[in-house]
Amino acid sequence: ALLKGVLEIYWGTLHPDEQKLLQALTEREQIAYRILRDLAMRSVLDAVDDRFPAFGQTYREIREHLEFGWDEYVELKSHCDQRQITFLCTAFDIPAASFLERLEVPGYKVASHSLTNLPLLEYLAARGRPVVMSTGMCTLEEIDDAVGMFRDSDTRLALMHCVSSYPQPAEESNLGMVAELRDRYGLPVGYSGHELGYLPTLASVALGADLVERHVTLDRSAAGFDHRLSLEPDELSEMIQSIRTVELATRPAAKSISETEMITRRKYQASIVAARDIGAGETITEAMLTLKNPGTGLPARRMTEVAGNKAKVFIPADTLLDLQMVERD
Repeated sequence: ALLKGVLEIYWGTLHPDEQKLLQALTEREQIAYRILRDLAMRSVLDAVDDRFPAFGQTYREIREHLEFGWDEYVELKSHCDQRQITFLCTAFDIPAASFLERLEVPGYKVASHSLTNLPLLEYLAARGRPVVMSTGMCTLEEIDDAVGMFRDSDTRLALMHCVSSYPQPAEESNLGMVAELRDRYGLPVGYSGHELGYLPTLASVALGADLVERHVTLDRSAAGFDHRLSLEPDELSEMIQSIRTVELATRPAAKSISETEMITRRKYQASIVAARDIGAGETITEAMLTLKNPGTGLPARRMTEVAGNKAKVFIPADTLLDLQMVERD
């Protein structure tokens, strides 16, 4: 099944002990790692890139410094398997998907920029494993085409609404697309957030997101890609706890009065009270009655059960009325 809570880790700069981050994560949430392959033209890879001098002088050198090899992926998957954490990866091309297939991953993640890579989608659809596909920087018509490919192969599919900005301004989160995608395709829909903090992530859950995906880092001030828009482990734990609270707060509607509400109701709701002394045998009119708290007496909607009837007993002013005080026809 596609489970609530997919989290994607973007490493950026690798920490000397890469397992420390895994051990910092809580609640056996889903974790996914990106796998990078040669996807760019040589002119792009070999262009001067001065963003992270400690890693290299070109985009190729930076990538080669950061990328994992087979042994690292085997170790990470083994680490996840031992802790019952589902290990997922994003395949950017067919060789990467084949690489992941050898790792025996249970499913695939498709990045937003790969949604239009129809040969890749066709390859993944033929594998018969669940797919989580991001939809940032794509048109609805492009998403239609991609969804159609997976439907043709009867592949289990979930869509992720996202905005491909790094970082993503919270006001540009466009969270109405969570419902739009669900209504259009009838599929599980999640939210992949690139915002600072996690307020839009919580809002997406309140709006019905089935999955969430976030970047996580050990140190947001570290050099490397995406650290500054990532969550540190304590923030990740706080976000997960907040998501659980949002889920409870947005359960299917069933109007009832909770025990804590009942305490407030008894204290503050208005009850029918005698506005003046009412003699025994006197016919009670609405003019003789008023409404005051506490809410432990007859509520206002039962006024007609009192007015027009005779008082059985003397009712002093400022007394909560009870039906036993009234002769009813």
